[in-house]
This record gives sequence, C-alpha cells and structure tokens, in this order.
Amino acid sequence: MRAILVGGARPNFMKIAPIWHEMGRYPQHFDPVLLHTGQHYDYEMSKVFFEDLGLPEPDIYLGVGSGTHAQQTARVMATIEKVLSETQPDLVIVVGDVNSTLACTLVAAKIRYPGSAHLRRPSIAHIEAGLRSFDRRMPEEINRLVADTLSDYLFTTCEDADENLRHEGVPQGKIFFVGNVMVDALLNQKEKAKESKILQVLGLRADYALLTLHRPENVDDRGTMSRILDALAQVGEHIKIVFPIHPRTRKRLTEFGLLNGLSGYQPAAFRSPDQGLLLIDPVGYTDFLRLMEEARLVLTDSGGVQEETTFLGIPCLTLRRNTERPITITQGTNVLVGTDPERIVNESLKILRGEGKTGSVPRLWDGKAARRIINVLLEVL
Repeated sequence: MRAILVGGARPNFMKIAPIWHEMGRYPQHFDPVLLHTGQHYDYEMSKVFFEDLGLPEPDIYLGVGSGTHAQQTARVMATIEKVLSETQPDLVIVVGDVNSTLACTLVAAKIRYPGSAHLRRPSIAHIEAGLRSFDRRMPEEINRLVADTLSDYLFTTCEDADENLRHEGVPQGKIFFVGNVMVDALLNQKEKAKESKILQVLGLRADYALLTLHRPENVDDRGTMSRILDALAQVGEHIKIVFPIHPRTRKRLTEFGLLNGLSGYQPAAFRSPDQGLLLIDPVGYTDFLRLMEEARLVLTDSGGVQEETTFLGIPCLTLRRNTERPITITQGTNVLVGTDPERIVNESLKILRGEGKTGSVPRLWDGKAARRIINVLLEVL
C-alpha cells in the first residue's frame, strides 16, 4: 500500500514521525512516501526537526512558501494534484489543521486517477480529527471542518473529539479514538532530550519560564502584541522568560518597532540574570523538549504545547481566547488566559507561588497511538 504522509509545518512532522516509524515495521504492507509542502519552513530550516525525529529527507518537497491563505492553499493544491496523479497512492495521511492539510484533503477527495479502473482515488486519513474551538474566525477551524468532512478515516486524540464528530453527523464507523501521536513523539525523544546541552548553552538554572508565540491573532496586531509584552515585562520581574522566537513573530515585532531593546530585555529595576526576557532563535525538538521539561511554567498560543505540558504535568497558560483542545483544561494543567495583561500576570504569579493547577493525563495518551492507527489501517485497507 503506497501511503503519502503530508506535512506542511514543523509540528506536523512531530505527528507524522511516529506513524512513519510504525509503518516501517510492516514493509510488506506499507510503502510510505514522506511529502513536505514547505508551507512554513524550507527544508534547511526544518532539517534539525527531521534529524531529531529520526525522519529521512522528504521524498517529495513542494516548496510552496508563505503567502495569504488563498495563495498558499492554491499553490499546494496545484502541486499536490500533479504528485497524486503521478504517484497514485492508495492512502493520503494528513495531520492537524494547517493550510496544507486542507489543500491536500480537497485534492485527494476530488482526484480520479487517469487510466485507473473505476476512476480510483486515494483513501484519506486525518490524524487529530474532531478538535474544535467553535470559532470560525480561526482559519484553522475551517481547515479542521473541511478535512473531517472529506476524510474517510478520522483518528481522534480524545473522546470529546469523537462527540464533536458525531454531533456533526459523521458515521461512527469512520471515527477511531486512538490517542495522541504527539505524546508518541514526546516519549520517543524523552531520553534523548536528557542529553541536550541547551540549558548550559543558555546559562539557565532550573527557575525559568518558557514562552512560545506565533499565532496571527496575537502577533499581527500591534495593540495585542503590546499588551502581551506588557504582561511579560511584569512576569519577567519575578522569573526569567526564555523565548524561542518564531520567524513570523520576529518579523512583526520588527515592523511594529517593538523588537529594539527587547532582545535580552530586563526590567529597569532588575539586573539579575534570573529575570527578564531572553530571546533565542528557534531550537530543535529535543532542545525544546528539554526546555519545556525543566520550566516552572509555560506561556503559549500553540495547540501542541498545551498537550505536551498536560502530559508532562507542567503548568501552562494559553494566550488565546479559546482552544480546540479543551481536554487540556478540563483534565490537564492548562489555563486559558487570553491576552489580558492582568490575567496573564495574576495566573503566572499564582503558579510561581506554588498555587498552580494540577492535572491528569487523558486516556490513551500512552505512546501507542501510532500503533493503533496502523492496526486500524491494516484492518480496513
């Protein structure tokens, strides 16, 4: 069975890696093809992620680059159509909710292979199906809805995702609750992360916070970005905040004139190396995992980080007005704080006082999700 595994951004490959490795256990059944659309990063920039995750160079690299949602989606659709026509895979596997997921799902659902009997098309499997923020202002929510509507096999991370799909009229026979492949990737790298020297390289002690920030609704608006920075300045008076800065965020901060003086920023009243905001370049997965495991708290607008912190039992504050991963709030360590400076500061200080939220690990987040996915595919295909 020829299966194309589609990724467009670095977090996608964290979810693809466990599936690719599991397919390797069944060479008589699977011929996996790794496809990188190049939506967010060119291969050279994401190469360290491939190395950390034990993935080979992509078999196919589309190099679509950035652009508006329409431009990016159109470029992926045009190029993936040619790829599918030429390779005629039996299965297309898409993950998450990026534009590449939407584009590849649309093409795979509509294509009919030339010269094939009964105008055959590939089956489509969506990993992380059923997640909903119920906010259609988010482009990712549109991508999730369309991918789930068109996919043949919907693999979910949690039972509330199953309920979302049933509520939308998806037949139960298409829904498979398998657990979280992100946890598979984390567990696969956990021992390797212990060997990371990132803490020594950055001169960090154990007492620091970790920040990630990249979503357009946060970084594309100067007012929102300024409010977040105000909150970080106040939190930074109590603990050092390590900030691996996303290229998109760096670009916006530069455009807004907010980057000058921010690098290595420390509040005026403090000159201790244990306080302030430390900006660093993006790091590989094992280095990031090491930073996350040792952090007192994590501030983020990333979906995957909400899940990882819940699994690791690390307090997490999500700088968004909603989340498609509510299980990290109801069961995990996550607190939704939005972009209100007062809320961000108050919740951060609560954690630093030892009054932070504790949580539990959701069911089937056990490192065996990829195995369950492959078992289902072997049975149904």
